[in-house]
Formats: sequence, structure tokens, C-alpha cells
Amino acid sequence: MIDLDIQGFFDNVPHDPILRAVDKHTDQPWVLLYVHRWLVAPIQQPNGTLVTRDRGTPQGSAISPLLTNLFMHYAFDMWLAREQPKSRFERYCDDAVVHCASEEQADYVRSRIADRLATFGLRLHPEKTRIVYCHQDGRPGLDHPVDTEFTFLGYTFRPRTARLRNGDLKTGFLPAVSKHAMKSMAAVIRGWRLGRCTRLTFIQVAKMINRIVAGWINYYGRYYKSLLIAFLSRQINPHLVKWAMRKYKHLHYAPARARKRLAHIATNHPRIFAHWRHGALPSGSTTGAV
Repeated sequence: MIDLDIQGFFDNVPHDPILRAVDKHTDQPWVLLYVHRWLVAPIQQPNGTLVTRDRGTPQGSAISPLLTNLFMHYAFDMWLAREQPKSRFERYCDDAVVHCASEEQADYVRSRIADRLATFGLRLHPEKTRIVYCHQDGRPGLDHPVDTEFTFLGYTFRPRTARLRNGDLKTGFLPAVSKHAMKSMAAVIRGWRLGRCTRLTFIQVAKMINRIVAGWINYYGRYYKSLLIAFLSRQINPHLVKWAMRKYKHLHYAPARARKRLAHIATNHPRIFAHWRHGALPSGSTTGAV
């Protein structure tokens, strides 16, 4: 398969094809007018100077994902479905993976995609665009080095051991939360500074973080959930111990006692925190996942 990355996509996507795509979906002239004005509006630099634009859409704006997806729908999706109907693909904005039956086919399709994007002044990233071999049991190995993993939408796909329904173990090409996603989540958890939230009650701390943690679990926990749950346990529970040590005088300078107290609470109330409900309990807890 091909793991595609378009170099500098948001900075270089051309305006005219975007406007033609918008025009296909509206009969209101003012919509086209405002989209055009927004696309060509100058960007103010930190030093106050204005930079005019003849291509690109600002990242982070509310409408950029819609406009770039419209562009990619016509420039990539419909073209690939028409020109390479046997190559299935998945795409989210400018990230895409294209399935191929062989390395030779992958080389050919990648070349065709590069030529197609070049007509719009875009190019594939020479390092981030890769051909990946999806190795799993039952598929022959290759006699030369090749990438055997890729990351898409926060999941890293690579060979992993899985247990079949009959209990047997098998190596499949499977997704799990990526290292980059875990690094981003860890940064968010540190930013909460839970150890300093001593003005909050235990329930209020849970309420503050549960919606975010539940969102992570709902998204990243669909595949290889055990990896995510172990990560959340390692990342969040130590901060809760620090919170308890600072909150209660009798737990000051007593980390072992604070951990024991947290484990006792988790044993009796395992649904307080979203990650506890899925088994990410503090060490020493006697209850199982709920």
C-alpha cells in the first residue's frame, strides 16, 4: 500500500480549483464571492506586515477543512476512482492511504498520483510518502528491506499479535494508538496540573477531565484498547496521587499511603474516573474492569 503525504498542502493548494468545486455546490453568487475574498485575504505577520496570497488556505480556520476536502474530492478521489478503479483508498483531508496488490503496482500508482498532483502545483513529500508492506501471517516475506508500518488518523498500523476466537494467536496487520497521539495526550494531561488543583474535590477533578478522557477512549480505544488503557493508567493515576498528597495533610510526604488510599477508593468506586471504568485502576485496586 501507499502512505501518501502532500508536501505543504495547506500553503500551496490552488484557489481556482477550490472555487470551481464550490461553484458546483451552490447557486448563490454571494457564497462564491465571500469564499474568494476569504481565500485571497492577506495574512498579517507578527511584525505587522501583510502578505498577499494567491494560493493556500490558512490552517486552523473553520472553513479550511471544508474547502480543502472539496478540492481533494474532485482532484484526487474522483480521479483515482476513475483512473485506478482497482485501488481502494481512504482519505482524510490531505492524508491518504492507497491499497495495492503488489509493490510494482504501488510504484506505478504513486507515480500517477504524483503526476496528477503536479497539474495543480502540488507534490508528494519525498520522505513521508512511502510504500508499506502490510505483513501478516499467511503472506510471504520480502527479500529486501521495506517499511512495515504507517500512521493514519492517530493510529499506527503494523504487525501485531492477536488472539482468535478459538484461542489461537495470530500475527495480523492491525492498528493501535500511535506514539505521537500518546505524546499529545501526555502533554494535555501534564497541562491539567492536577497536583495543584487542591481547591477541587475528588469528584470535581473527575468531572474536569472525564469528558476529555472518555473522548480519547472512544476514539483510540476501538483497536488494541489494552495499550491505551495501560498508557492512561501510567499517565493519570500518578497525578491523582500527587493531588491527594497536597490536598490532605495526613498524606503529605507519604506517597505509599496516598497510593494505597487511591487504590481503596478505586476498589469501592471504580466508575468515578472515565479511565477507571475501562480497567485503568491504580496499583493495589482489587476490583476488575467495569
